[in-house]
Amino acid sequence: MSVIVVLIGFSLMLAIGFLIAFLWSVKSGQLEDKYTPSVRILFDDIKPDKAPEKKVNEKHND
Repeated sequence: MSVIVVLIGFSLMLAIGFLIAFLWSVKSGQLEDKYTPSVRILFDDIKPDKAPEKKVNEKHND
């Protein structure tokens, strides 16, 4: 019987911990943007059109 009381106490402490973590995340603004993470994978990475060109003003020893 005492094991049940210990398990109920532990589960209540764990639930309160999760509630505090959830309230902290809501208060700090982590759940404000719901749209961007779901479509971020659809956007391609920005890639340059051309490879960087060689410098024109390099001195050549001919």
